[in-house]
Amino acid sequence: MQNNHLTPSLSLDKLEDMKKKTIVGLKELRENIEAYISRVEKGDSFIVVKKSKPVFKISPLEDDVELWESVVDFTKIKKGGVAIADLLSRL
Repeated sequence: MQNNHLTPSLSLDKLEDMKKKTIVGLKELRENIEAYISRVEKGDSFIVVKKSKPVFKISPLEDDVELWESVVDFTKIKKGGVAIADLLSRL
């Protein structure tokens, strides 16, 4: 008996594989953060679970990039950075 709720090219096994790729445990994420960052940079999204409950979602920024301001790298201004007292005195 065929499941009419799935498209012909999407089998239950393939659907289960997709779930495995998009849901990640918090411990797994912590232990392999660099690999997940790389995958997110390539466009993948993940739902992170803790004790089998969804906690948050990680996804690429996409169109939200314009909401972010550029941050100054103070180590490029002065080797070792800039002292906070110097910054605060100029405000």
